[in-house]
Amino acid sequence: MVDAASLIAGFQSLLSLDVLIALIAGTVGGMVIGALPGFSAAMGVSLLIPITYGMSPVAALTMLVAMYTSAIYGGSITAILCHTPGTPASAATAIDGYQLTKQGRGMEAMGVATLGSAVGGTVSAIAMLLIAPALGAFSLKFSVLEYFLLAVFGLTVIASLAGESLIKGLFSGVLGLLLGCVGLDAISGYPRMTMGLVQLEDGINFVPALIGLFSVAQVMTLAYDVHHGKSGSVIEDEENLKKGRALPPWSELKTLVPTMVRCSLVGTLVGIVPAAGAGVSSWICYSMGKKFSKHPEKFGHGALEGVASCETGNNAATGGALIPLITLALPGSTVAAILLGGMMIHGLTPGASMFTKNAATTYGIMIGFLLANILMGAIGLFAARYIARVSSLPMGILGPVIVALCAIGTFAIRNNIFDVGVMLVFGLIGFILKKAGFAAPPMILGMVLSEICESNWRRAVILAGAKGGMLNYFLGRPIAIVLAVLIVASLFSPVIMKIVNKKAHAIEKQS
Repeated sequence: MVDAASLIAGFQSLLSLDVLIALIAGTVGGMVIGALPGFSAAMGVSLLIPITYGMSPVAALTMLVAMYTSAIYGGSITAILCHTPGTPASAATAIDGYQLTKQGRGMEAMGVATLGSAVGGTVSAIAMLLIAPALGAFSLKFSVLEYFLLAVFGLTVIASLAGESLIKGLFSGVLGLLLGCVGLDAISGYPRMTMGLVQLEDGINFVPALIGLFSVAQVMTLAYDVHHGKSGSVIEDEENLKKGRALPPWSELKTLVPTMVRCSLVGTLVGIVPAAGAGVSSWICYSMGKKFSKHPEKFGHGALEGVASCETGNNAATGGALIPLITLALPGSTVAAILLGGMMIHGLTPGASMFTKNAATTYGIMIGFLLANILMGAIGLFAARYIARVSSLPMGILGPVIVALCAIGTFAIRNNIFDVGVMLVFGLIGFILKKAGFAAPPMILGMVLSEICESNWRRAVILAGAKGGMLNYFLGRPIAIVLAVLIVASLFSPVIMKIVNKKAHAIEKQS
């Protein structure tokens, strides 16, 4: 239960000038960092930690968590306008967001992404305030088998991302799984598919691959189109942009409410699970949005539901990831691990003391996270009209700027020129795949889940050997059984939803 006195004390701690400045700086800074290709939320938070040394714990941690959630949202800005995901968590947003931009509806897409991000983050913040200890303890029940099944559940999303051809989509997904195996074997340490390159022993860095497949490939595609006499602008309908609005009309917006509510809850739960994070949550919510949609055929061609699904899901996961961090010192992502370091620097030890001795500080940070999401939504909706005009720039200007930002961001990750080469190679791969009709998102998802899937399965096999075999091990873990049921349901849900939608359309025609 929430301690009312501690909650009030936490709110009062936010009313000082230094905390308010930290809140605004973290929110605005996160949006900028997230929008820059290669500059991830983890990079933004780590850059801020030295700045927080002389600050109070509430001000410092409020700025860090504000940077975290707004950077995840910030990645959607360039994903929608330039097909350049600022962060890995925004890769799914680029699918429908960019299609809407091409139709001159980039402003609406930005508005829906902002609203979805604010709603998802706010719901997860409320969940963190109300049920943090209970949900945090639940995450401890996950073993390697549950992590493996969660990764497999994520792989069922591939069917939703396949595009026009399911076979080609599955091929891209399998290719992504194979590329995720490059590097040292997680169990034996033996190098695999490294071609003798020492730089590949750590595996293919995911961020350069992501930037290449989405950003560089898109610039190459647009340059190819311009060379063959097509428009030199991203937008196909500039009149729509000029008369556009920051949010769609209420008649359309209200249809997104169930999607946002559903994805807020799912995203929060996915965020609680270590090793899942905002990226996985985004893909799962996108797939779920398509399966529950009355118009799944619009997904991939400019569906506001698609943007709402993944943006609500990825920001909801940020609050979910903070729950096991605060209650159990269990960082479920790179950003959470950095935040753990920030907490320790300021004398905060995650665990029971966070809700006893340091309760006022803890609730201050939680309320600060809630306010950061609200502030992020307000700033994003105000700025959407002006930011969306970036997409009207001619490709001759926008293309070189995008490539330059991609190269700078990629190099900045590890100060390694090899990563820039990886980005360019994947850009070429993405361009070839696009021209051949293959979808890039399944490949990205395969790369994300490959290591999680393989390493946890092999560890599960080892554990099962000591427990009388895999069947006995599986049947003794109720959460694993529930996840297996969800996987089966996910595989068959497109067929079920198709039947349900057909019946619904038949009833509509009759009435």
